[in-house]
Amino acid sequence: MKAYVMIKIRAGEVKDVVRQLRKVEGVIEAHMTFGPYDAVAVVETPDISRLGAITASAIQPIPGVEQTLTCLAVDV
Repeated sequence: MKAYVMIKIRAGEVKDVVRQLRKVEGVIEAHMTFGPYDAVAVVETPDISRLGAITASAIQPIPGVEQTLTCLAVDV
């Protein structure tokens, strides 16, 4: 399962948060973005339960992370 986690970050902390995101197990990519969100993390997990655990226990607690929005990727 693949998901895109859109992240709002406190001003001045984007680079540090992106560096920390790249260290999270299950995060295969992390990038700074322009627009309503400051960064995006691409997460691959075996199931939705693990995705929830990564988001709640590894991404949201990173200092500077203010808000996340998780978008599940689906193949058509």
